[in-house]
Amino acid sequence: MFRLTEYMHQLVHPTPVRARRGTGPVKPVVIWNLTRRCNLRCRHCYTVSADVDFPGELSHEQAMETLEDLGRFGIPALILSGGEPLDRKDLFTIAARAKQLVRMLALSTNGTKIHDENADRVAEAGFHYVGISIDGIGATNDWFRGVEGAFADALRGVRECKARGIKVGLRFTLTRDNAKHLPDLLALCDAEGVDKFYLSHLVYAGRGDKHRGEDSAHHHTRAAMDLLIDRAWEAASGGAPLDIVTGNNDADAVYFRNWAARHFDEAKLDNLHDHLTAWGGNSSGVGVANIDPQGRVHPDTYWSDYTIGSVKQTPFSQLWTGDDPMLAQLRLRPRPLKGRCGACLHREVCGGNTRIRALQLTGDPWAEDPACYLSNDEIGVNEARLVAVTPFRGKRHDPAHDFS
Repeated sequence: MFRLTEYMHQLVHPTPVRARRGTGPVKPVVIWNLTRRCNLRCRHCYTVSADVDFPGELSHEQAMETLEDLGRFGIPALILSGGEPLDRKDLFTIAARAKQLVRMLALSTNGTKIHDENADRVAEAGFHYVGISIDGIGATNDWFRGVEGAFADALRGVRECKARGIKVGLRFTLTRDNAKHLPDLLALCDAEGVDKFYLSHLVYAGRGDKHRGEDSAHHHTRAAMDLLIDRAWEAASGGAPLDIVTGNNDADAVYFRNWAARHFDEAKLDNLHDHLTAWGGNSSGVGVANIDPQGRVHPDTYWSDYTIGSVKQTPFSQLWTGDDPMLAQLRLRPRPLKGRCGACLHREVCGGNTRIRALQLTGDPWAEDPACYLSNDEIGVNEARLVAVTPFRGKRHDPAHDFS
């Protein structure tokens, strides 16, 4: 996750980079998909959820044992997700105990069921943050989400949360079909007093892989980032506050760094670069982990085809600190990247971007990420560097042509 607003503030009020404490593997933020059951049928759903009961999901006892292990291990944050987490009958029991064990507890939901008693229970659970997914205005959102009226119900969920003093964020997955709605969604955030806006780039997993042809073109991505950077600068300069973050395309950090280079002096740019390097970009298998509804552990939510192990047999803490070969490679710095990603001069900032997209398209998790929207000039790549990293015969794709 790239915290755009946080790094924008570094340009206004620079602070020193904080050194990491402790040794050993980073304790990850855990995204826990509690269930695959969901009342919506989203086109980009990475869990391929549906409104049915799926076999093999963790029992209540197994879930609570896992929760205790996460608490002893000392994870910094837990995000309860789905499917639709409100469809899990013991959600609030899990949340009540989780609140005692972790520093930050969040709920990731489609928002359509947050009303009346459910809204009261969400408030009573004390979530530090509730993220509600909306993928366009009105009928566009309903088409993406597969159910008529989903937009109105999600917006009601936003309002119910705000009425109860809950910190709320909107989550938006950018595609070529809804890119035009981004300005309206930011306006909606301002109108409804939404605290955070999360733009997710499409990842080729689950239904998102099936519909990868709907991924935003590079010029859509750049236009979206330009708009978000302008909005983040407005907030950092004393305008209407809105915390903006992006996810699943760590090239966003490089794009932002290049923007900063055009507008700020060398001292502020160096400080920003130090912060971005300390962050390190893509965190799959490092600072983020996933537990799926059946208890299988993955490097992140999109790595569903790669399983480290199951909490039904082995505690999460042991799996995460074990000798899994893929985790070992994901934790390498620099990673063994190829193609444009391997030749990029900003690898230390983006960390090689989203590896699962490369894996889905090429079968190689270290190939270049096809969703990097920066030109060769912007990342300091020329043919000699490409050949040095990955010998190649044939014509290479240069994203610069996408903007001509």
